[in-house]
Amino acid sequence: MKSRFKILFLSLAMALMLGVGNAWAEIRIGLMCPLTGSWASEGQDMRDIVQLMADEVNAAGGINGQRVTILVEDDGGDPRTAVSAANRLATRNITAVIGTYGSSITEAAQNIYDDFGIIQIANGATSIRLTQKGLKYFFRTSPRDDEQGRVAAETIASMGFNRVAILHDNTSYARGLADEARGLLEQDNKEIVFFDALTPGERDYSTILSRLRRADPEMVFFTGYFPEAGLLLRQKSEMGWDVPFLGGDATNNPDLVAISGVSAAEGFYFLSPPVPQDLDTPQARDFLTSFNQKHGANPGSIWAVLAGDAFLVISEAIRATGSLDKDELSGYMHNELNIQGLTGAIAFDQHGDRVGELYRLYRVDGQGNFVMQD
Repeated sequence: MKSRFKILFLSLAMALMLGVGNAWAEIRIGLMCPLTGSWASEGQDMRDIVQLMADEVNAAGGINGQRVTILVEDDGGDPRTAVSAANRLATRNITAVIGTYGSSITEAAQNIYDDFGIIQIANGATSIRLTQKGLKYFFRTSPRDDEQGRVAAETIASMGFNRVAILHDNTSYARGLADEARGLLEQDNKEIVFFDALTPGERDYSTILSRLRRADPEMVFFTGYFPEAGLLLRQKSEMGWDVPFLGGDATNNPDLVAISGVSAAEGFYFLSPPVPQDLDTPQARDFLTSFNQKHGANPGSIWAVLAGDAFLVISEAIRATGSLDKDELSGYMHNELNIQGLTGAIAFDQHGDRVGELYRLYRVDGQGNFVMQD
């Protein structure tokens, strides 16, 4: 009798445990982003976008009936902090991680996620080598630097410039883009009169601006990030130098104008995927309406929106496969996934790179607005 009671008790306990497990079943997705540091505005928008999209999915019943939980870690825009953030996320039973912004930050963490067998979808990491390592679970919704380098060289040629200065900051992204653009420009018989790096995070760039000025370029291509670009624009304006500047896609952030001032930013060109207000897919229009209702404004830059695309990608992969298995998900993403995201069509090649061209040319107008050029 005791034996039968014990078996019945264990059976009921197991049933209750399974019931509780199903009632609390969830899909855990990590988000690694710079909530602090000089790129904090990017990270805060990433967090707000991904959480909004998860909330909307959960309100509609979740993914395959399971609730989505977003676990956020701050990488501070710093490779060392990113390693700690990645190790924390990797041990929290996540299926995938979205992020991050910055190629060197992404590179510091990507082997950690691969070792744990966690799918990573970067949203603001364009360095070519990130997808050349054979990492099975690494993807990105952002384009690559070789594509941007080609568009930069074509843009500089179309503007009629022949004497070009290239300034970078020695990060994985900026140096890679600078090298790519230099090679293409030299093939087109353009003269590279200056090629060097500044130190990110400094407050005074007058010395390197003076060196640039002495090189007498017809234009300057800056491949670094928006905080330094804003200071360069402000300080070259203060020294009375009106040489045209073209920025890479990491200068696409409204904080650039806040740092430089509107008058110093006017006439600055940069390359980027379409900024949020220029997105024209039905998904993007619906998303921007929801985001404005919750936060009172559009996201600041496209890179955070590409984190939203990453959320759509992993959601669709889980929905289509009915699985949380890393190999099933990555196989589907490499070979079958083809969706309309916030920034347009999204599919991946065998390396995890996004297929298709995204870049556009923008100019800052007299009111500090980013205006797409025809």
